[in-house]
Amino acid sequence: MKISKKNLPFIGLSSLVLLTSSFATAADMSGMDHSGMDMSGDMSGMDHSGIDMSGDMSDMDHSGMDMSGNMSGMDHSGMDMSGDMSDMDHSGMSMSGDMSGMDHSGMDMSGDMSGMDHSGMDMSGMDHSGMDMSGMDHSGMDMSGMDHSGMDMSGMDHSGMDMSGMQGGQPPADARSPDYSNGVPYGQYGKPMMMGSMPLWGVSVDDLGYQFDEDQINFEATGWYGTDSNRIRLRTEGSAQTKDDKEIDSLSSLAYWKPLSIFWNGEAGVAYDTENDNAALMAGIVGTAPYFIETDARAYLYTDGQLRLDLGAEYEWRLDQHWVVIPEVGLTAFSKDDHDNGITKGFNEMEAEVRLTYETFSRQLAPYIGVSYETALGKARGQRRQENESVDSSSLTAGVKFWF
Repeated sequence: MKISKKNLPFIGLSSLVLLTSSFATAADMSGMDHSGMDMSGDMSGMDHSGIDMSGDMSDMDHSGMDMSGNMSGMDHSGMDMSGDMSDMDHSGMSMSGDMSGMDHSGMDMSGDMSGMDHSGMDMSGMDHSGMDMSGMDHSGMDMSGMDHSGMDMSGMDHSGMDMSGMQGGQPPADARSPDYSNGVPYGQYGKPMMMGSMPLWGVSVDDLGYQFDEDQINFEATGWYGTDSNRIRLRTEGSAQTKDDKEIDSLSSLAYWKPLSIFWNGEAGVAYDTENDNAALMAGIVGTAPYFIETDARAYLYTDGQLRLDLGAEYEWRLDQHWVVIPEVGLTAFSKDDHDNGITKGFNEMEAEVRLTYETFSRQLAPYIGVSYETALGKARGQRRQENESVDSSSLTAGVKFWF
């Protein structure tokens, strides 16, 4: 077959024109009008991986594009949209079709898209997990149902988005009744009780031990009944001699207990002291000081006008999950002298003890061994010497503490 050589210059010129127009299209797409494009058919499987949109696409008009067809499976992974796409108008694009399988994971949209208008686009069902859309303005987009799990949206401006239909925000004034019933009656079983409002009870024996050198048993126990906000407490502490007349000295109180703050509780009630055979009014504060120091301070006003002040502090130094070292110190002071009962004004005595305990059975039972020390203070030292009593004493102790 002969090919006329006269036609060759025409063919070459046509090719040059087409090539030049392609470059021009890739560089400048501003003012392009896609308003009449109909993409409502089946576009599944379309490959846009090689599309180069890096040119100037500002002022592109997509307002009339209809993309309501089946576009599942479309591949946009290789599209380059890094050019200037500011002022692109997508407000009228209809993308309501099936785009569930569209892949935009590799799209480069890092260009200038600050002026793009997506306010009317319906993109429900699209997967934009890999798209870089920093700088885009989506203030008017309806993105209900879109999967943005992998999108990098740093720098996006959502200041104009309407999220009024999303969960959250301020509830109405009548959203829920204070008792959580929402207007529904409780029925035959009555109103349910919250855990913190249930009356409970407990017993705690902080000390039940034997002092070998003094031949006496020391005890300190507390029982309570009530709720987290209000309780009745019965407390007793003292010692019982195991030889001679087996005398029991104790200070017992019945008090109302109530939290004062997060770490402190208040007590108020009545007390009875067997050592001086006298009743008293009692008020105190018990709680945890900084560094987890268990602290208690109680004042007793006796019927004869005597005022007694007991101060105590205890710390639990936990060696591991079972072994605990507990140092404890206590001070006692009186407001006036009472020589009949061996009491002098001011601080009378100090007691200190260090115990090594081993907690068992979910820390409810803890046997211990330790050393106790007691000394008279102030004028009480001279009074004890006059009565031929020991001023200082120490003893090995062993016992148990438990609660239930």
